Amino acid sequence: MSVNKVILIGNVGKDPEVRYFENDRAVANFPLATTERGFTTSAGQQVPDRTEWHNIVVWGGLAKVVESYVKKGTQIFVEGKIRTRSYDDKDGNKRYVTEVYADNFQFLGRKADNQASGGVSANPAAQAQPMQNNMPQAPVQNPMGNDDILGESTEQDDLPF
Repeated sequence: MSVNKVILIGNVGKDPEVRYFENDRAVANFPLATTERGFTTSAGQQVPDRTEWHNIVVWGGLAKVVESYVKKGTQIFVEGKIRTRSYDDKDGNKRYVTEVYADNFQFLGRKADNQASGGVSANPAAQAQPMQNNMPQAPVQNPMGNDDILGESTEQDDLPF
């Protein structure tokens, strides 16, 4: 068994580039910066912030959402897979590019900073569930099928999960 899963929280480095193909399929590319905060060691040595840049690739309906709402500086949560591809540059040298193919993402930060709120997923069923303050609004469904646990109905609970 193997797992290829990436979770990133960071800020978009520049406005996304969106391209459309003949069949109206879209792809969006943008850089995402993640920063580890600097610190001071017990010996007094200053360790500076360390910023990593990640190339994010988003396909299909998610690319259209990115085109409409994501801009430079937007803080987002991205979940996806790492993919590496190679190409030959103009001098004939083989180059490698590592990208994160996003399966879903969620806007973070203040609502004024982001014109959209909530999560967006490549799974259409996940998009149908509205999100507010990162919590689902739909009632929690008991997977065991019995709604009466300890004499209380799960549909009346105010639990966020």
